[in-house]
Amino acid sequence: MILRAIAVEKEFETAAGVIPVLRGVDLGVESGESLAILGASGSGKSTLLSLLAGLDVPTRGRIEVEGQDLAHLAERELAAFRARRLSIVFQQFHLLGSLSALENVALPLELQRAPDAEQRAREALAQVGLLERAEHLPSRLSGGECQRVAIARALVVEPALLLADEPSGSLDERTGAGVMQLLFSLVERRRTALVLVTHSELLSAACSRRERLVAGRLEPVG
Repeated sequence: MILRAIAVEKEFETAAGVIPVLRGVDLGVESGESLAILGASGSGKSTLLSLLAGLDVPTRGRIEVEGQDLAHLAERELAAFRARRLSIVFQQFHLLGSLSALENVALPLELQRAPDAEQRAREALAQVGLLERAEHLPSRLSGGECQRVAIARALVVEPALLLADEPSGSLDERTGAGVMQLLFSLVERRRTALVLVTHSELLSAACSRRERLVAGRLEPVG
């Protein structure tokens, strides 16, 4: 099991009192499996994704990636583990505007001091069909191209787990469909575990399994 969440609860303290967002979430994702998490705006999808990424900690419950309880890692250990085994694709790309497409993709490898960072980044760009745009800054790329660069950057480290937060939400329907088809193809080829947070029923249908967040709990979608 690549990812396991066990009885995960998340509460937030506010001036009005404690607000429960997640109320006992259980999930598991295997290598090569894709899980879509659906839910209305404000249902807790982004909160759950942050917990799965180790960017926040649950109020109660446990989250494990490859058997490692993320809450038991020191901050530096967690950052190193996340850099090696876990990647995130965001809706807004989060590319560094001063770096070329190649430099953006190579960055996570360079942070790990990988000696072959540039070669691996070129191979990743080739896989998403953008090798000829390697030297272009994000400002000279279309939205679909920027998202493909973001996908290459996420997958270049060969993560065990890929988390995607509305990855086609800022793209037009046709471009978004093409980007997502590419993402699913690469994930299947690499046997990466994918958790996709989306409000799109159509996009979620491409995943091997679907669940919906309702009142802080996950319910299977037929």
